[in-house]
Amino acid sequence: MKGFLAGWGIRILIIGAIALGAFIFRDRLSGSAGDLAVGDCFQVPAESVEIEDVQHSPCNEAHTGEVFYAADYAGGGDSYPIGMQFDDAVGAQCLPAFNSYTGRDYQSDTELDIGYFYPTMEGWNEGDHEIVCYAVRMDSATMTSSVKVAP
Repeated sequence: MKGFLAGWGIRILIIGAIALGAFIFRDRLSGSAGDLAVGDCFQVPAESVEIEDVQHSPCNEAHTGEVFYAADYAGGGDSYPIGMQFDDAVGAQCLPAFNSYTGRDYQSDTELDIGYFYPTMEGWNEGDHEIVCYAVRMDSATMTSSVKVAP
């Protein structure tokens, strides 16, 4: 019985260590693009097709994108948006969030641009309706600090 309990204790310690490591190094791990949250910095993938994973980075180290908005599509309806509807939603939802988060006016800013992720049709049908908007440099250079305006 004593060996049995010791074995479980070791397993629990190992699981705890793995969980703690994942929490501590979260900003250095690759993760689902759908799990990005406001304030996360990451490497924007080079491909422009279906994005599944992104590489997280600390905001004080080289990165190419920073999330400033993440929320469900506000276009209404349960059917998958078509055509420019995602672009329209980004204009309506992300532009005001960009201005608030960065303290800059998107229309006149010459340094930052907006990129965004939206769900695939398959993801949409499974309940994923989230749009994730992020700031990138217009010249595609890396950033080494957060674009969030100081409080």
